[in-house]
Amino acid sequence: MSYQKPTFRHPQLPRNGLDLTRSSYEGLISTLCAGCGHDSISAAVIQACWELDIEPHRVAKVSGIGCSSKSPTYFLNKSHGFNSVHGRMPSVATGANVANHELTYIGVSGDGDSASIGMGQFAHVVRRNLNMLYLVENNGCYGLTKGQDSATADEGSKSKSGLENPFENIDLVGVALEIGATFVARSFSGDKDQLVPLMKAALSHRGFALIDVISPCVTFNNHHGSTKSYDYTRDHIHTGNIVDFVPARSEITAHYDAGDTTLVDLHDGSSLNLAKAQPDYDPGDKGAAVNALLKSREKGEILTGLIYIDTTEPDFHEVMSLGAAPLNSLSQETLCPGNEQLQKLNAGFR
Repeated sequence: MSYQKPTFRHPQLPRNGLDLTRSSYEGLISTLCAGCGHDSISAAVIQACWELDIEPHRVAKVSGIGCSSKSPTYFLNKSHGFNSVHGRMPSVATGANVANHELTYIGVSGDGDSASIGMGQFAHVVRRNLNMLYLVENNGCYGLTKGQDSATADEGSKSKSGLENPFENIDLVGVALEIGATFVARSFSGDKDQLVPLMKAALSHRGFALIDVISPCVTFNNHHGSTKSYDYTRDHIHTGNIVDFVPARSEITAHYDAGDTTLVDLHDGSSLNLAKAQPDYDPGDKGAAVNALLKSREKGEILTGLIYIDTTEPDFHEVMSLGAAPLNSLSQETLCPGNEQLQKLNAGFR
């Protein structure tokens, strides 16, 4: 049986700055399990890209292997896409970014794809500060191979068969902080109000942006005793800060006290209701971010929100001095300037 989305759309649907409706950012109908948190993440990507007026054909989606890596099929069907080998998505993203840094890169991975077979590649793409949004759809299990515990499963968490995980988990947020990520956030697939602004901020960040999204597996890891279930996550979420995202245009300022709210008029004519919470937490303080993670773990909480950001570090393209023009746009004359130039270059090494 095949399924096809209807092409008819109501003529009065809202349009963004590119005169596109939200449907222009959708993908194929999902074949994931009904209720899978990954589909909520796909919906958040669609909403974030639509609100940011990103041209769909200027986006490159890359993924590895796993339930999570199927997700790019379900958003931005007019964008570029590459489904790579298990755990090797960062290499493909790096190569594509070197060839054309003018595209917006979205990498989608899972806890197995990043924290197990792809752990080495994850570490290096973080430390190189590659300009991309790296989404981890984290459900703590291997959904494609019947729900075994993954490397992000918490110690003591029970599998569907009732067995407790005896091993300490790998916290990709903590790993990313330790090895130099310049944007680190965590969210929950069921919290669109938090996830969409985080994605908009990450897509606008120059450098590597990690969002670790707790995304419950409704088939194998959504039962009592699992620490990645919907009920457990909702009961243990602790929001580090409440944020929204305003695109960089003319400056919009707001002045109000901690604990208060204020209404701010935006460039598109809409208004934004801001809430200021926990004034002592600074996402620009790496030490504070690490301490906040440790304290949340000690309390059995899941810290969400923007955990750390650094806007001062150069990204991979700048570090490598690859030039302003994308490499794939260079002419043959530029790439091969001739024998005379080659001789001058060789003379410089003598």
